[in-house]
Amino acid sequence: MPLLDHLIELRRRLMWAAAAFLVCFGLSYYFSSAIYFFLAEPLADVLREQGTAAPHLIYTQLYEAFFTRIKVAFFGGAFIGFPVIAVQLWLFVAPGLYKSEKRALLPFLAATPILFTAGGALAYYFVFPFAWRFFASFQSDTGGGGVPIELLPRVSEYLDLVMKLIFAFGITFQLPVALTLLAKVGIVSSAQLKKFRRYAYVGMFVIAAILAPPDVITQTGLAIPLIILYEISVLTAGWVETKPVED
Repeated sequence: MPLLDHLIELRRRLMWAAAAFLVCFGLSYYFSSAIYFFLAEPLADVLREQGTAAPHLIYTQLYEAFFTRIKVAFFGGAFIGFPVIAVQLWLFVAPGLYKSEKRALLPFLAATPILFTAGGALAYYFVFPFAWRFFASFQSDTGGGGVPIELLPRVSEYLDLVMKLIFAFGITFQLPVALTLLAKVGIVSSAQLKKFRRYAYVGMFVIAAILAPPDVITQTGLAIPLIILYEISVLTAGWVETKPVED
């Protein structure tokens, strides 16, 4: 195809992707209350465990609740619309690939949303309860000098943290896809991954320290799965890498 035709096709795919996101954004805004309650449930469960009769989040600025709904809708739109956006990207790239290349890439495309969902689920169902329980443990009925210390989280700050962690876990769980694909095209090998294993472990904790809140529980909850995924990547890289031809 001429360059102009490629640009027209790219514009068409971008328009479809943008339309899918806008539709998902609108649906997510309509159901933003349900999404909000879903994201707030781990904290509410922890607060109930610690004796809070009616857990709630607060907002301190008039426009804060509205923009929080916008953020929740953006989060839902990106999460729900991702498969459609990925399909549009595939439809743009696929015509330039050979059949063998398409067959090689399809498993990676299928694994991407599965791993992203697995990462988000790990954060929501495993990391959040432990982390929120740790943070909420600093509440005190007496406090210092008889002044109670009570947790009153702001809705915008809490949801920003939750959405950041879900996306962070989802994206970092793409590590096996990225490393296996690099091995498939010959950029890295399983032997190289084994050689740099110690440095990779340190890098996982550095990544966790950057993406996660400054507490040991959340950082460890991200670093350990990354190390496990790295070891899985070593195995899958060995399966797909091109073997040298023997004489």
